[in-house]
Amino acid sequence: MTEDADTNAGGGATTKNPEETVPVTVACTLREFLLYFLRLGTFGFGGPIALAASMQRDLVEKRRWVSGPDYVEGLAFAQLCPGPLAAQLAMYLGWIRARTLGATLVSMAFIGPSFLMVLALAALYLHFGGLWWMQGVFHGVRAAVVAILVRSAFTLVRRTVAKDRLLWPIFVASAFVTALTESELVWVFLLGGMVVLLVRAPPRFRGRALGFVLPTEWGWLLTGLKGSADGMTLWTVLWYFTKAGAFVFGSGLAIVPFLQRGVVDDYHWLNEQQFLDAVAVAMITPGPVIITAGFIGYLVAGPVGAAAASAGVFLPCYLFVVVLAPFYRRFAQNRQIKAFVQGVTAAAVGAITGAAFLLSKQAVTDLTTALVALAALAALVFGKKIPEPLVILAAGAVGLALNR
Repeated sequence: MTEDADTNAGGGATTKNPEETVPVTVACTLREFLLYFLRLGTFGFGGPIALAASMQRDLVEKRRWVSGPDYVEGLAFAQLCPGPLAAQLAMYLGWIRARTLGATLVSMAFIGPSFLMVLALAALYLHFGGLWWMQGVFHGVRAAVVAILVRSAFTLVRRTVAKDRLLWPIFVASAFVTALTESELVWVFLLGGMVVLLVRAPPRFRGRALGFVLPTEWGWLLTGLKGSADGMTLWTVLWYFTKAGAFVFGSGLAIVPFLQRGVVDDYHWLNEQQFLDAVAVAMITPGPVIITAGFIGYLVAGPVGAAAASAGVFLPCYLFVVVLAPFYRRFAQNRQIKAFVQGVTAAAVGAITGAAFLLSKQAVTDLTTALVALAALAALVFGKKIPEPLVILAAGAVGLALNR
């Protein structure tokens, strides 16, 4: 699930133009459509762009269940809206297939497998987190996560900012603000989008108005790192992750600094090490990396907390699809919308770069972690066909061996 170097960060996707493929679609049953997303959610590694590319290859080119223009519109919609790119694209394609019912069922099929995997891993982490072998594994994994972040930042800069002189200042400003404040500020993203909008596609005005408490025997369902959570904590988890899903542009790794600030600094639910572990766990499981919300929720308030965090972080993008998709279809080619997406993308890439800097300070703490991070980065850069989950697992094995 690694939201890796190919991470779109809200607007930098560069895949083969599906509009060049045969436009004729082939009929399929809703059951077949859902089974495809269930398989993708279970075995789909590689980050949001890898998942988006799989949808293009399988649904547009091979099966021809989705037309090229519909896929392109869905990808642009996912770039425009905050939240996880791959999940939002899947929901949009589900909406195209069967409107609200399709979006609902596809979201469950795509997100469900990774949620169950993270639930199991969180339970193991909570139970064995103090054991030396798990600490050793994550000692190496954290360093590999930093390597992935660094490569993500580099590749995203090359793909989304490139030689664009207008986007570079937005990118640099966002990276600097993220590193300085140690948080992802929504207003920076919105400001970046507005700057590009006003410069490249200024709107023309024509004088018209624009118009709970569980029984004792069930208490384990709310038990996290700090014991049983109360109802207020549970509602706070739900509301916090709903805000994350609603206001954080860029998806994937772009949400890391936002979560870090709230989870570690504001609410003190996890410490820095536990937060990095949560990101690492999400990166070695298939599906969207934002499923790390479920892992964090479990550590805070048990299985119920995991469900609340996951529901909160995915609910906004689901609502964006079922509510806004009909209107979006009418204005998908609007110049102002495209320009705004460019600015948001540049700011999101800057936030990822700032996050890479912040997390590297926390994860690379000695010669061992520095060597693991460099080795992982070399493997990712020079071994382009090496899957990131394999790099993460190898780093975990090294950490385990060196911490015996």
